[in-house]
Amino acid sequence: MSGLEAPGIRFASCAADIVEIAALHGRARELESIAAARGLDLPAPGRVAAASDQLALCVRPERWLLLAPAASAGATAALWQAACARVGAAVDLSSGLAAWHLAGPRVREVLSRACRLDLDPQVFPAGSAAATIMAQVAVILAVLPSGLLLLTPATTARHLREWLISTAKPFGLVPRADVTVAVVCGDEFS
Repeated sequence: MSGLEAPGIRFASCAADIVEIAALHGRARELESIAAARGLDLPAPGRVAAASDQLALCVRPERWLLLAPAASAGATAALWQAACARVGAAVDLSSGLAAWHLAGPRVREVLSRACRLDLDPQVFPAGSAAATIMAQVAVILAVLPSGLLLLTPATTARHLREWLISTAKPFGLVPRADVTVAVVCGDEFS
């Protein structure tokens, strides 16, 4: 830990609209062009890409999760549905997924206690994304320069949150106020 890095695990809910877009058969390149015109690169599987105030991550071929600043209910999904017409599908997952941002020098150590992934920075560096099971709950992890983004089904979010709080307490858990997608986007990926 460097002298500038704050001790403890910082934990915050991440307020965001979450939309999944999926390319129709053979139309992924067209969907990538549509996203690029909207200022967002769609990453390869296992990767995450950040724009100034939005994220795209891919854990399945030709499907992407897009996180954007929270707007009125369904507005972000409706924009993507219109943009993707005849090329892909867009589904609003904002109420179906909980998003959290975790940061701190020992956050990977805490998460590795119940994660099936090797979270070593050499194996899972900034810009990586993966779906896995953590504490018997499905999660998607994305490594950002500002920390880790964790997405989980809203139906199991309470269980996972309680597990995270309990496990991170000995590491100096510091709950924070909600953050936005713009805050977690942080610096560009290396």
